[in-house]
Formats: sequence, structure tokens, C-alpha cells
Amino acid sequence: MADKEKITVMLDIRPNHTIYVNNLNEKVKKEELKRSLYAIFSQFGQILDIVALKTLKMRGQAFVIFKEIQSATNAMRAMQGFPFYDKPMKIAYAKTDSDLIAKQKGTYKERGSKRKEEDKKKKKGKEAKGATAVPAGAAAAAKAGAGAGVVPPRPGLFNQPPPVHGAGGIGVPEQPPNQILFLTNLPDETSEMMLSMLFTQFPGFKEVRLVPGRHDIAFVEFENEMQSAAAKDALQGFKITPTHAMKIAFAKK
Repeated sequence: MADKEKITVMLDIRPNHTIYVNNLNEKVKKEELKRSLYAIFSQFGQILDIVALKTLKMRGQAFVIFKEIQSATNAMRAMQGFPFYDKPMKIAYAKTDSDLIAKQKGTYKERGSKRKEEDKKKKKGKEAKGATAVPAGAAAAAKAGAGAGVVPPRPGLFNQPPPVHGAGGIGVPEQPPNQILFLTNLPDETSEMMLSMLFTQFPGFKEVRLVPGRHDIAFVEFENEMQSAAAKDALQGFKITPTHAMKIAFAKK
């Protein structure tokens, strides 16, 4: 009965650009969590942002905001229950639009509007009391500098196009097909867990081997060369972070 209720609740929530991911491992640091989420979800389409807060209320949860609703739908279906840092992910559409999407749609509403209205009333009251004491030059200067302290919105960390699959590994000489892949152009923060989560989606995956003292390269082994070739073609040029497109070649035998 409980399962039926959960399904009903999920069906009641309309498709959204944003997916809500929970049951995440709370021991993972926020920045590593965001990088890992980007690594596994950007294969489904362009990600505008990832929101992960480490507050007591929001621990173990995150929001992934896609540019297209179809990308969010595909991600939710494909990654439901995916073992992410040893815990199966639970994914649903977010109940409301993110601020980014709401602004694009023109439906964005400021949060905390009551407080802003109260601030406006207080400001008007102060201006009314001190109106005669403010010199004209000072008023003009205040008006000119009114927006000086406004901080521009933070650009989307993940506003990158999806990877172009099948792009060649530039600068890496091609070796005869075999079951081991050689990865290059990896970011410094690459971890064995991050790569394992990326490649475990493909049949025949065996293990990831990092090179001591080198964070920019790694080896991934499959059971046979057909399985390694499939993973190579699918993830060639995949961006583990927005600035690092992974290059994949068959390893030297």
C-alpha cells in the first residue's frame, strides 16, 4: 500500500526541468558531491546548475537543474536507484520551478517579499523625516550610486553543453582495441569513486586504476574489448567538470 501511495505522489508532480535527488551519502563533502552529480547527470543534457546544501534540513539531498525537461525525465528514469557512493539514489521531479527556470519563463517571484515591503516602509519613513535636511547634491549622488553595492548573480557553474560523443582523443595515439582504456585530461579532483560511478553503467566494467602521483590520467578495465569500445565511444569527450573534457584511448598492451 505504501508503494502505491509513493507512485501516486510521484505521478501528481508534473514534469519539471529540475529533479530532486535524495538518499545521498551525507559524509561526502559538498563540492565533491556536486562534481560527482555533474559527472553522472550531464550525459543526459545541459545542466544549468546543481544545488546541494549541507544544512541539517537539506543533508543528503540535492537539486539538478536541466535546460530541457526531457533531459530531466531521461535522467530520472535512467538513474533511479543508481548506487551513488554506496547508496541508491531516489529521484523525483522537483515540486516547483527553480529560480533560474522561473526567470526564463517570466514567472519568478522574489522570496521574502514581506520583509522587503517592511524595509521599503521604513525607508520611506526615514526619507519623509529627513527630506528637508538632505542637500540636493547628496541626494543626486545617493541616487547615482544606488546600484553600486548590488552583487551580480553568480554565473551557472555547470552552464556547459553536453559532451559530443564520438569525438576523437586529440594527442593520444590510437592503439589496437583491447579491454583496457586509458583516460587523460582528467581534473585534479578526480577520484576512483567518481570514475567508477561513470563507467559502472556499462556492461563488463571491472575496475578503475589511478596512477600514484598523477591525477590527470587513469585506466579502466572491462571484461573484453567490445565492452570497452562501447564505453569509449559513449564517454569520449565527456566533461567530468565544465573545463575538462575526458580523452579516452585504448591502453598500450
